[in-house]
Amino acid sequence: MQLILSRRGFVLGACAASVAGAVPAMAIAGSALHVLKDLNCGCCSAWVEIVRADGFDVTVEESMGTLLARYKLDNGIPQEMASCHTGRIAGYMIEGHVPPADIRRLLEERPDAIGLAVPGMPYGSPGMGPESEREAYEVFLIRRSGSTEVFTIYAAA
Repeated sequence: MQLILSRRGFVLGACAASVAGAVPAMAIAGSALHVLKDLNCGCCSAWVEIVRADGFDVTVEESMGTLLARYKLDNGIPQEMASCHTGRIAGYMIEGHVPPADIRRLLEERPDAIGLAVPGMPYGSPGMGPESEREAYEVFLIRRSGSTEVFTIYAAA
C-alpha cells in the first residue's frame, strides 16, 4: 500500500506536531503567578517584567509594610528568607528575585515544599542589575517543616 500525502495533509500534520511539542512549555508558562509587591519598588517591577518576558502570566497586587510582612509569614516564608516581593504559583510561594528557570524547575519537579526564596536582594539576580556583574547567590527551597536547603547556586560573574 502506498501512502500519498497531500500538501494540506502535510501542513496540518506539521502544525499539529508543532503545537503538541509546545504544550508542556505552555502548561508551565500558563500557570498564573500572583505577586505582592511594594508600590514604590523598582526592582520588584523589573523582576515581574523579566518573569513575564519568560512566558509566565503575572498579576501584581500592591502591598506595603506590615501587610506584606504578614503575608509572607502567614504563607510560610521564614523571616531569614525574606526579600522585597512575594509571589504564588500553583500552590508554591516565590520569595524575592528567583530566576524564571528555577520557577520552571520547581513546577516540573513538584517537591513537597512551600516554595523558593532568594533572601535579600543580591546584585545581578533577576531585576537587580546586570547578570554579567552578578554577585554569587543561592536559591533556597523552603520545606514545609520550615527548614531550607540550597536549590540552585549562582556563581559570581
